[in-house]
Amino acid sequence: MPRAQTLTDDLFSAAPADDPRALVEDAQGGIRYWPGFLESGLAADWFEELKQTVAWEAQRRPMYDRIVDVPRLVASYRFEDAEVPAPLIDAAQRLREHLHEPFNAVGLNYYRDGNDSVAPHGDKMHMLVEGHPIALVSLGSPRRMTIRDNASRKALHVDLAPGSLLVMSHASQLTHEHGIPKTREPVGPRISLAYRVRPPRNARG
Repeated sequence: MPRAQTLTDDLFSAAPADDPRALVEDAQGGIRYWPGFLESGLAADWFEELKQTVAWEAQRRPMYDRIVDVPRLVASYRFEDAEVPAPLIDAAQRLREHLHEPFNAVGLNYYRDGNDSVAPHGDKMHMLVEGHPIALVSLGSPRRMTIRDNASRKALHVDLAPGSLLVMSHASQLTHEHGIPKTREPVGPRISLAYRVRPPRNARG
């Protein structure tokens, strides 16, 4: 089995905060990581505000012959809607300027501790506008993401720092899986903001 590579914030510390690190290459930009996209104080303030103001949902889903709890809290917004929390609008504007992408929606995951997770997956392609990336902003405590090549099964582990930005191309959703595994290590709570370009609500597939 191929040995997984682990990238920590220390390995990126020598580079400027606005200098991305290429983790996966493809024709659409691959997967890139900016460890210091947001100032630490701003990231901390946004975490506290969103923790209190977002209408978090505890969901359940079928798995085989039973119904199980989704191991995290979730929320989502479209920017055409009213009452979107201010940090989400601010982050969207920063991302649009930084990446020149028309993000119109954001999904949130709240990982309360090491028992919360998301299984390895690629985004559902019919829920994305082709050619546009997914931008993940991390707030709160660091948490490890696993990125795995579907063909070789080679894995890359990235410790997502608070205030960091991970950008995944549309094409990478077909070639790689990403997830946040459970951990027995002591970890604090983390909120992820996943910005996407969604089709219009009235679009028919």
